[in-house]
Amino acid sequence: MPPSQIVPILADQGIYIASESTFYRVMHEAGEQNHRGRCKAPSSKPKSTHCATKPNRVWSWDITYLPGPVRGLYFSLYLILDIFSRDIVGWEVWVEESAENASQLIRRAVMAQNITRQESLLVLHSDNGSPMKGASMLETLYQLGITPSRSRSRVSNDNPYSESVFKTCKYRPSYPMGGFATINDARRWVKEFVHWYNYNHHHSGIKFLTPHQRHSGQGEEILKKRHQLYEAAKARHPERWTRQTRDWSLPNEVWLNPEKSQAEDQVESKTDAS
Repeated sequence: MPPSQIVPILADQGIYIASESTFYRVMHEAGEQNHRGRCKAPSSKPKSTHCATKPNRVWSWDITYLPGPVRGLYFSLYLILDIFSRDIVGWEVWVEESAENASQLIRRAVMAQNITRQESLLVLHSDNGSPMKGASMLETLYQLGITPSRSRSRVSNDNPYSESVFKTCKYRPSYPMGGFATINDARRWVKEFVHWYNYNHHHSGIKFLTPHQRHSGQGEEILKKRHQLYEAAKARHPERWTRQTRDWSLPNEVWLNPEKSQAEDQVESKTDAS
C-alpha cells in the first residue's frame, strides 16, 4: 500500500507513526519508493530545443480551424512561421487535414525561400498531429534535407510561435466570427491577413519591426536609426531621461523551447542591455 492509504488505516486503529510525507521520505532513503503496478512507469521526454541565428533555420508550423458557413463545418488553415523573423513563409487553406496537403505546402515554401537541399540547415517543428507524421510528409522532408521536430505528446505549449500567430489571426477585427461562406472566401481573407502580418504588423517580439523587415535583413539598420534618434532626443533634453534610452537591440539567437539555463541567460542579457 502507498503511505496515503497506510496512514489513515493506522489512524482508524488508533495508531499514529508519522505523516505521509515522512513515510515517503523514509521509503525513498531506503530505496523502496519505486513504481508499482502493471502499467508502465511514467517517463518524461525531453522537449525539442532549437536555436535560430538567421532566417530559414527553424520553422514552426501547425493547422488551425476556420469556421465554415454552418455550425460544425470548418476549413483547415495550414501555416508556416519562421521563428527568427516571425515571417509567415507559407500558408494554404484546405477542406481537410492530410499529409499530402502539408507536403505540397512545404515544397512551395522551400521554393519561395530559394532553399536548396545541399544548403539546407532547416528544422521544421510541429505538434504530433497525423498530417505532421504522415509517410508522405516525412518523405518530403527527407528529400528536401529538412530535419523534422515535434512537440512532446500531450504538451500544449511546445509550439508557442504557431499558437501565437493563430491567436493574432483570430483576434483581428475583420475576422468573420460568423464563419466563411466558401473556401475561396477563407483563402482571400487569409491572404490579406498574411500580407498585413508580414508587411504592416509591428511585432512586439522583434522590437516592433515588421516580420518582413526582420526576414529581409533590414531590421538591424532600422533599429540602429531608432537608437540614434533616441540618443539625439536625450542630448537635447537630458532632464527628461533618468536612465538610459530605450533598448532597441535584438538578440542574434531565437530559441524554440529553451532550457531553463538558456531562458535565464536571455533574461540576463536583456537586463544588462537595459
